[in-house]
Amino acid sequence: MSVTVVHSSESLMDRQLDASASALLKRSLEAKGLRFAMAARTTEIVGGDRAKAVRFADGTQIDADLVVMTAGVRPNIALARASGLHCERTIVVDDTLQTFDPRVYAVGECVQHRSAAFGLVAPIWDQVRVAGAHLAGARHRRYVQRATATKLKGTGVDLYSAGDFIGGEDSEDLVLRDPRRGVYKRLVLQAGRVIGAALYGDVKDDGWYFDLIQNRTDVSHLRNTLLFGKTLCEASH
Repeated sequence: MSVTVVHSSESLMDRQLDASASALLKRSLEAKGLRFAMAARTTEIVGGDRAKAVRFADGTQIDADLVVMTAGVRPNIALARASGLHCERTIVVDDTLQTFDPRVYAVGECVQHRSAAFGLVAPIWDQVRVAGAHLAGARHRRYVQRATATKLKGTGVDLYSAGDFIGGEDSEDLVLRDPRRGVYKRLVLQAGRVIGAALYGDVKDDGWYFDLIQNRTDVSHLRNTLLFGKTLCEASH
């Protein structure tokens, strides 16, 4: 098939990748024959019984025989609102997964915990354990958000991201770029600890970096070799 990907953002996987890794991903997929319409806002699927084209807000359009749409997670909180539960983007819960009504607990894509919403299964399993403990009367558990990881599958592209790979004013970036090998690595450090990672082309140390993030390991002594992976870091120290 001749495939065009229409994306509303300026960069691919903008919630999982930084701009540099996203650009590498786009270039790699273009080499496989995919075309991209970036920062495009769809206004109409043209056609009657069958799709004929996709039209955009700027008036342009592309021909299409088949249109596949994805909207991501869109929680339905109508019942929660109608029941009087406090909602913002989703149902607001505390560290015990309790809503503003102490008789009601909530977990999953429909909840908002400390301003964060969820669309991956790993944090939801953690929420289930906490909510279950409280429902069973073991009220010592609290839900704590942990770093999550994303790994691209099925495209022949090695790509991985975890944690806060964007950072802020009080963080620093360690970056390795090797265009010839198609390798890009970005580690975000804060107070001597890794808080995020974005890897493209070389992801063999993804599990090790994720452990460093999860365990809040002090890597100050590894700073000069950290980008080169676990083996070199262990050999150097």
